[in-house]
Amino acid sequence: MGRLAGRAVLVTGGSRGIGRSCVELAAAEGARVAFTYRANTAAAEATTAAVRATGVECLALQADGTDRSQVQAAVQAVVEAFDRIDVLINNAGIIRDQLMVAMEPDDWDAVLATNLGGTFHFTQEVAQPMMLQKAGRIINLSSAAATQGGRGQANYAASKAAIEAFTRACAVELAPKGITVNAVAPGLIETDMSREVRSLAGDRIREEIALRRFGMPEEVARVVLFLASDEATYITGQVIHVDGGLRL
Repeated sequence: MGRLAGRAVLVTGGSRGIGRSCVELAAAEGARVAFTYRANTAAAEATTAAVRATGVECLALQADGTDRSQVQAAVQAVVEAFDRIDVLINNAGIIRDQLMVAMEPDDWDAVLATNLGGTFHFTQEVAQPMMLQKAGRIINLSSAAATQGGRGQANYAASKAAIEAFTRACAVELAPKGITVNAVAPGLIETDMSREVRSLAGDRIREEIALRRFGMPEEVARVVLFLASDEATYITGQVIHVDGGLRL
């Protein structure tokens, strides 16, 4: 028996990186787990196989968070498979870094549509079954970029700052229904998405991190799972930074 025993968890963008760690840790805590992925079928199959090998039910759903019909279908599939949704982890996101003055409008739109729009679509869809249950946990993945300016990340930073504001507003709206809404803001984590940034920054960025190292996906996932558990029943509308002291 784990902290999430018997609960149904949906992770967006769950085939790699932080998302996969959230899927695996939720399964280890006894949850029935579903996750979405956009295009990388091989990674999705690998994640599904790893979870099922532990004897835990796992459902992989191909869905693009910018497409409302795909979001609706994914949420409905989870409800049909598990009869409920107890936890939503909004993790799916993209980066298209470029200096603001040279940024293509399509790159601005794509990042906002995926990171912020996808979070909105999934949150709105799961809110209905959670309100009927009178209970739920929603955890949104933000970023240190939301509060710490970085060159070439105007679109990404804007999307993550908006997610934090969205988190607070939803927390107020959904609290009367027994639903908590929080965010986790990772710093530089060793994932495929951050590889280029870490490579370009080199040792210089490590010197700006109090712990002098990059984080690991599971270190973020542990905080996400804490917020999803009964240990966090009186926490809502908060942003927890998991950045090794980068903001210091």
